[in-house]
Amino acid sequence: MFQNTIQMAKYISLLFIFISGFAFSQGYNIQLKVDTAQNKEVFLAHYYISNVFISDTVQLDATGSGTFKSDTLLPQGLYKIYLDKDNHFDFLLGADQQFSISNKDFAAGTVQINGAIETEEFNTYFKFLNDLKKDAADLQKKIAAATDDEKAELQNELEQLTTRLNDYWKNINKKYPDTFLARFLMANYVPVLDVSTLPDEIQQNDSLLLIERFKYQQKHYWDYFDYTDERFLYTPLLKPKLETWFTKVLYQEYDSVKPYVFEFIENVRPNKRIFQFATSYFLNKSINSNILGMDALFVDLAKTYYLSGKAFWASEESMKKIRENVLFIEPNLIGKIAPDLTLESVDGEYFNLHQIESELTLVLIYEPNCSHCKVFVPEFYNNVYQKYKNKGLQVFAIYSMDKKEEWVEFLDKEKLWDWINVWDKENISRFKILYDVRKTPRVYLLDKNKKIIAKELSVEQLGHLIGQKLD
Repeated sequence: MFQNTIQMAKYISLLFIFISGFAFSQGYNIQLKVDTAQNKEVFLAHYYISNVFISDTVQLDATGSGTFKSDTLLPQGLYKIYLDKDNHFDFLLGADQQFSISNKDFAAGTVQINGAIETEEFNTYFKFLNDLKKDAADLQKKIAAATDDEKAELQNELEQLTTRLNDYWKNINKKYPDTFLARFLMANYVPVLDVSTLPDEIQQNDSLLLIERFKYQQKHYWDYFDYTDERFLYTPLLKPKLETWFTKVLYQEYDSVKPYVFEFIENVRPNKRIFQFATSYFLNKSINSNILGMDALFVDLAKTYYLSGKAFWASEESMKKIRENVLFIEPNLIGKIAPDLTLESVDGEYFNLHQIESELTLVLIYEPNCSHCKVFVPEFYNNVYQKYKNKGLQVFAIYSMDKKEEWVEFLDKEKLWDWINVWDKENISRFKILYDVRKTPRVYLLDKNKKIIAKELSVEQLGHLIGQKLD
């Protein structure tokens, strides 16, 4: 019995040692030595989307040595050894987080790494990439000074550098499959259409060829970038990749963009961090977009993910702002029938917006003391309205304030009496909400059925669009 107890005690002790060792091995232990940083405090920092944050700190000793360590693993991603804004270098942190980094200073090209294959290989790749950049710079100089006969050969050499780079990525992917190193490098690869596979009539037509290239890039843009992988949040790669896709790869029109954006968000929803980043990104980009009609995407995203309660990260302050924006934007989206208004003229006569019979109607909302309005309104009146008033253009001009004398004085000064001038002193019609009069001037161009076809355009843009419709 006693012997069994001794054996059990030994077993428990060994098990404790094993568990302790296993727990320690699951943490990170990064031994650092930087010769020029003796007795300095150095930071271990990580990328997160487009920012850099501190993960750990260590006070180096008189030899420039110290260790970052913890019994928990760090998220895999791109990290930085940081002293100050002029002294730092990057490294990739993969699954193995116990290794050493040594450097004579903070120059990236002299870093030495031992003990973690992914980190070592990334360091080797970084040096290869720097050499490739030097070769490219040398070739560019030679091309600038070369004769026409020499340029073709030099240009071919330059293109071969891209092939070498792509081959490097593919070799790493083959050698270390399923590692973050392989995913990180291959994320930079975007396949290019092999033009020779296309019919001759497309190859020989620049416009058709451009369309085929556009369609191919759109279809294959994410082939080697797994945007559902949370580790890419800890790199500077994801945001610019997403930015390019949203603003350049997708056809810049609301109906074309919407299905791709929602598919992207639904694909990343199982990962809360990426779901938060992607949804927030698209929401902000859509409301600030210069693309006509993209505010409709903001409304869709707000109602689907924020007002429904799915955006778990949204603060009450941000939700208040989102609700306000939806309230003001949704009634006047392009493609909708403009909210009807019946407003009073200077003489007390009432005019109904939907009863105006014209090919085009411009709803113009302004205040005379607004600096932009002082320029916009008379410029539009003189340069656009006068040209098209007898060709099918009518203007429903709403004075947005409550001082009648100020209004009449402005109408007299600018001689604006030959279009429809109305106001709503008590704001009974709620036109300021229905037409988002949080700033002035506000303009909405309506077709003959009073459907909104454009808004927020400059005088020049309005002149061009109205000319297309009425000339």
